[in-house]
Amino acid sequence: MSTIMPTYLSELPVYKKALEIFVLSRSISSYLNQDLSYLKADGSEDEHIYFSGDIVQQSVSLAPEIINVELELCALKKQKHIASLERITNALYRNCKRLETSKSNGKDYLPILRKELRKFKAIKNHWMLTL
Repeated sequence: MSTIMPTYLSELPVYKKALEIFVLSRSISSYLNQDLSYLKADGSEDEHIYFSGDIVQQSVSLAPEIINVELELCALKKQKHIASLERITNALYRNCKRLETSKSNGKDYLPILRKELRKFKAIKNHWMLTL
């Protein structure tokens, strides 16, 4: 595959939404890390801190998978990238749900991210019909 991204890809609504989700998840994670980075009284760390990093890692993976789907010529490989995109989206949604049980003021922003993920899924489903 080419490492140079065609210009039309940056105009795709699904790609734009993936970038918005990345920016939003990074902001929320940064906010959550401030509350979750402290050690508990027994010296252990809050287990939710790992989920805050996971939402960033997963949101980073959305846009490259979209590019891989668009640039792939083989239908079977294209389906594998689509399946990967679906798994990433579902994992991101699950981690948002897990973070909502954390003891942080930042958890109030997670429903916004989940709402954007639902929009992303709708846009993604429409985009997949055009492939």
